[in-house]
Amino acid sequence: MTAISEQLSTTTLLRFATAGSVDDGKSTLVGRLLHDSKSVLTDQLEAVEHASRSRGQEAPDLALLTDGLRAEREQGITIDVAYRYFATPRRRFILADTPGHVQYTRNMVTGASTAELAVVLVDARNGVVEQTRRHAAVAALLRVPHVVLAVNKMDLVDYAEPVFAAIAEEFTSYAASLGVPEVTAIPISALAGDNVVEPSAHMDWYGGPTVLEHLETVPVSHDLTACHARFPVQYVIRPQTAEHPDYRGYAGQIAAGAFRVGEAVTVLPSGRTSTIAGIDALGESVDIAWAPQSVTLRLADDIDISRGDLIAPADDAPTVTQDVEATVCHVADQPLTVGQRVLLKHTTRTVKAIVKDIPSRLALDDLSQHPAPGQLVANDIGRVVVRTAEPLALDAYADSRRTGSFLLIDPADGTTLTAGMAGASFATAAEAAAGAGTETEADAWDF
Repeated sequence: MTAISEQLSTTTLLRFATAGSVDDGKSTLVGRLLHDSKSVLTDQLEAVEHASRSRGQEAPDLALLTDGLRAEREQGITIDVAYRYFATPRRRFILADTPGHVQYTRNMVTGASTAELAVVLVDARNGVVEQTRRHAAVAALLRVPHVVLAVNKMDLVDYAEPVFAAIAEEFTSYAASLGVPEVTAIPISALAGDNVVEPSAHMDWYGGPTVLEHLETVPVSHDLTACHARFPVQYVIRPQTAEHPDYRGYAGQIAAGAFRVGEAVTVLPSGRTSTIAGIDALGESVDIAWAPQSVTLRLADDIDISRGDLIAPADDAPTVTQDVEATVCHVADQPLTVGQRVLLKHTTRTVKAIVKDIPSRLALDDLSQHPAPGQLVANDIGRVVVRTAEPLALDAYADSRRTGSFLLIDPADGTTLTAGMAGASFATAAEAAAGAGTETEADAWDF
């Protein structure tokens, strides 16, 4: 057991999400990955076999390994995001199996928000459909660094190479217009296991990697220390005991970058400056701390700091603003309207806000912007302008996924209304053809 733990500790972690239209085979693909990589416990497999027999199926339905809700098993679709963990000798994985139905597109935002790779499935019989384009747009907006196009059910089109090539060309062209830097296309049959874990004997014309091989070898960067240093304050520690009568520390998790003792910092939104006098981590004093460590910072000056404030390097602090312009994905059933009063949650800070304008809504068929829609309904992607009651220290989402994102919340019942990305956008097909925004978008993907 110790040897296994030591081996896993030396492997990297990849977070990835699966997406696609209804019945494209996402859950079956995930089940096949788990089964063929020997990541399914015996009792789990026995339960799936029993459930499959009770439904009149001769072979085990591997989709049941992820479709855990009763309604999902009854309908044969994924409704909620199913998270699964598995590992191979080369890498550890956390996967999010997201729903394919248009009604649950918002769930993909949840599953892909922390993903480093998105697997978008396409049924080889149907090709690229509207929901495929919607998922590609969400992956692009969320700045998911790697996208895999898995053309599934190749066994139902006689493993024809021209079918795969046409779908791959159409999707790659569409993804490029969104600013996606690269797409890896893989022809598979999740049901039969072709090119999922083992290479397919039916597609000798394909010389690329299997899905698992690509997941194991795709480059993954967890170096948050290279990003702008940001420390959202979660809690102020003042024990006021005889042992520590003057102790005052600011606890939280470093969102990005690194902090060092002696470094000059700025506290936002007040703009006051000080120097880091000490850093406490796990009860010990350290000279340096980096993301995503949870630490306590002690400053040389007695400054009024509370939960929600942001500590950043004095020479690299974000701009403070009360006017937020962002691209959002609306996730609530109730619409978001101009003039609506909301709460805006950014890192550990929550402030009152009002929706001043909704300039446009994205049409996914041709990536055109519909001006002044007046409102956004569930699963809509659009631009909003929000005015906050108190200043916020936001980064651009392209610079930092953690400090450039926010939520809009219903103040009446706490329902999450909208997931926002400050300043995030992607070039439309017309802009890409004209060359506008190309350099900006390419840089935005360079983590």
